[in-house]
Amino acid sequence: MPHHDLLIIGAGSGNSVTGGDHRHWDVAIAEPWVFGGTCLNRGCIPSKMFVHTADRAYQAQNSAGFGLKTSFDGADWPAIRDRVFGRIDPIAESGLAYRESLANTTVYPHSARFVGERMVEINGQTVTADRIVLAAGARPVIPEVPGLAQSPYVTSDSVMRLDELPQHLVILGGGFIAVEMAHVFAALGSKVTMVNRSHHLLREMDTAISERITEIYGQRMDLVMGVTVDAVRHEKDFTLDLSDGSTLVADQLLVATGRQPNSDALDVTAGGITVNERGHVVTDEHLQTVVPNVWALGDITNPVQLKHLANADAKVVLHNLTYPEDLHSVDRSLAPYAVFGHPQIATIGANQRDLDAQGIPYLVAQRNYADTAYGWAMEDTTGFVKLLADPKSRLLLGAHLIGPHAPTLIQQLIQGMAFGQTVDEMAAGQFYIHPAMPEVVEQALLEF
Repeated sequence: MPHHDLLIIGAGSGNSVTGGDHRHWDVAIAEPWVFGGTCLNRGCIPSKMFVHTADRAYQAQNSAGFGLKTSFDGADWPAIRDRVFGRIDPIAESGLAYRESLANTTVYPHSARFVGERMVEINGQTVTADRIVLAAGARPVIPEVPGLAQSPYVTSDSVMRLDELPQHLVILGGGFIAVEMAHVFAALGSKVTMVNRSHHLLREMDTAISERITEIYGQRMDLVMGVTVDAVRHEKDFTLDLSDGSTLVADQLLVATGRQPNSDALDVTAGGITVNERGHVVTDEHLQTVVPNVWALGDITNPVQLKHLANADAKVVLHNLTYPEDLHSVDRSLAPYAVFGHPQIATIGANQRDLDAQGIPYLVAQRNYADTAYGWAMEDTTGFVKLLADPKSRLLLGAHLIGPHAPTLIQQLIQGMAFGQTVDEMAAGQFYIHPAMPEVVEQALLEF
């Protein structure tokens, strides 16, 4: 029975919880897929490479208003795909090769499943460890729709590796993945139809953002909102029967209806590990589970499935493994996130709907991109910055941006919130370059 000082389950952010301090430890990593996890191989990195390509295609199709005679003659999908994964796949391969080259590290290229406390089964053998880190991530949620399981649909795991560009892509869902992939495929030439049970895209975001992105996408592609799918059939094409009595026919179907933690695949409860009602592994503030010396990080424990949060978790776990007498805590209270559709979106903190529901008083300030010199020069007509502030403390409660470079522009507000600056200090305590886009943030702050 193999025994290790440390067993890491998952080689995404979990791959970074060992360092020089552990060179004398017997370390094992169980990873049934490729190294690098979701972000590198099927999430953040490849999707943004596709988004950047789509942005260029979109600009080529929409430059006439600037006096430019540009055109879009179509996309070479295999070339686009191969450029992306021709760069990414070698990174995953080198990560595996590096770990396998270490004398103190064993790589199990198989799934792990708990059979007892700090005891798992891997490829038919029982493996034990003094310490275990759960970093097995999450997977797409597949709704229980009659006929769906028998059809060759794609998810975020596979859509970017398609052999050819769809002529007509139907996307089920209206969240982050759906919005980003809709932009990619619409810009590259596919007809895109989004089917969403809610009446708005990104419905969890601030209402102003959700309404604006729904309006913009409704002008670019077909939105079928407020309906569900009753059945799916596939012969040559996909046929979807919708709850409003209508039918959709398309050559490709992307299911983007959310993601669920992989705790059930690991059967963590057999190891004494507690999960919540949504299947996320429960930890304390130090990321330790109820089982001593079993830790969890990233998407398997955090419903806010973001790579920068998983990386922060990994730093905490790395420290706590190394210095158990001086445990660090994780703080996710200021967790920003972004959606790289077109236009881009970024947000942090509370939204207006939540503040209203909780009866928390607030001030609102909103400034359009077009109100600034650079936004006016770009002729942007849809972007804005919306800020929510506490009327007494003058601290920023939430920030919601939609428009070009929103994920970059929000960083100053993230920093201000992290360091406890008031909106007045953020607005007046520094120079803002004129005429640059951060002026839209300055002007929104000055609204208070």
